[in-house]
Amino acid sequence: MQLNYIANASVASASGRTIPVIDPSDGQPFDELQRSTAQDIDSAVHAARQCLDGVWGRLPAAERGRLLMRLAEKVAQHGEELAELEQRDCGKPTRQARADAMALVRYFEFYAGACDKLHGQTIPYQDGTSVFTWREPHGVTGHIVPWNYPMQIFGRSVGGALAAGNVCVVKPSEDACLSVLRVAELAADAGFPAGAINVVTGYGHEVGDALARHPGIAHVSFTGSPGVGTLIQQAAAERHCPVTLELGGKSPQIVFADADLDQAIPAIVNAIVQNAGQTCSAGSRLLVERSLYEPLLERLGAAFEALRVGPASMDLDLGPLIRASQQQRVWDFLSDAQVAHIPVVATGRVVDEAPETGYYQAPTLLCDVPVDHRLAQEEIFGPVLAAMAFDDEDHAVQLANATRFGLAAGVWTRDGARQFRLARRLKCGQVFVNDYGAGGGVELPFGGVKSSGHGREKGFEALYGFTTLKTVAVRHG
Repeated sequence: MQLNYIANASVASASGRTIPVIDPSDGQPFDELQRSTAQDIDSAVHAARQCLDGVWGRLPAAERGRLLMRLAEKVAQHGEELAELEQRDCGKPTRQARADAMALVRYFEFYAGACDKLHGQTIPYQDGTSVFTWREPHGVTGHIVPWNYPMQIFGRSVGGALAAGNVCVVKPSEDACLSVLRVAELAADAGFPAGAINVVTGYGHEVGDALARHPGIAHVSFTGSPGVGTLIQQAAAERHCPVTLELGGKSPQIVFADADLDQAIPAIVNAIVQNAGQTCSAGSRLLVERSLYEPLLERLGAAFEALRVGPASMDLDLGPLIRASQQQRVWDFLSDAQVAHIPVVATGRVVDEAPETGYYQAPTLLCDVPVDHRLAQEEIFGPVLAAMAFDDEDHAVQLANATRFGLAAGVWTRDGARQFRLARRLKCGQVFVNDYGAGGGVELPFGGVKSSGHGREKGFEALYGFTTLKTVAVRHG
């Protein structure tokens, strides 16, 4: 049984209730989590506040950096253990789980180096007055971490908050808690003081809501769906608490006739099948210049037909979806496509070894998807790619911007002037040209516009969101 982790100790929930941990590869329970309540959140916030008012608040920035670097080393030492936890808990193929563990190492390394580099400014002002600014931590920050990349999002959210001098209360998804709980234990082993990192498990409507509403939380970071993001923001707004939201996307891959297809095709495929399509920045819409449309679909179809789906331990192209309800969601989208007579170009294959009780979905390439159909408008969060043709650059931009989302975009063209024109005109937070990083490196600020949220994670930019700016004016003349 997994326990909450508060003040460097494993503790049971006050409710005494539990939640089963399900292996997506076979749909069977193999562990239990605490079904926590607002009382457990209150205990975690109290522990965090004591830490902030005590040893953490007095710790020099350089020493915070040393602690984060030691945590990075601990994670690297336990990388295989963490990957195995992530694999079974989330259904990630082995390579993806290992990559996520190494990404967590890199986040902690990056923010370790940033701790003592968060500088203020001096401002020219009236004669006889010196004005300068300080960057100060919010205090106790709340972090609601989703199930698709728990380690990575813990690293970019909690790592940035700690680097800025905050202490953290983390609520991971009830579908993916194991790696986050283990990292919190490793942080204690690395020397983090009790209360710096606290993890409380449970359902969103019980624990996530309590975290967003708690008067002791000074900032909330949330990654998840737009609907839940609205609820989080409304709860935090009741006490004017700032919120960073990353709410997913419907990101386009825009392919012009002059694109290098040998470079583009593997990236386009990976951008929709990575993590079984359960990626916020998944390239789920394919916009192709009309003269290239049929030839590209033919090549992509062959690539899709070669894809294999199976249990996480088999380390195939895709593992299972996270849970039965997510599998049903993808099925519903594909059923709507069938009703609308949207053509299927190609599908991959679920291997015979995959248990029937697992949550598998073959990757599917659709074409001629109407721009106003829900397949082109809503986030599916599964391995389904919707293709459509465009006539010219203006038409491509129109289609790309024709959703409520604005997280990322890929542009494939050799035309240098066009690359910059598209980068300017696309309404999104990231544009990848002749590449698709599906979020990019830890140094690159990440976040969206429109219904994809606001604020930025990752990179140095994230540190500004985890601080408040104080202006100090000193009259000395």
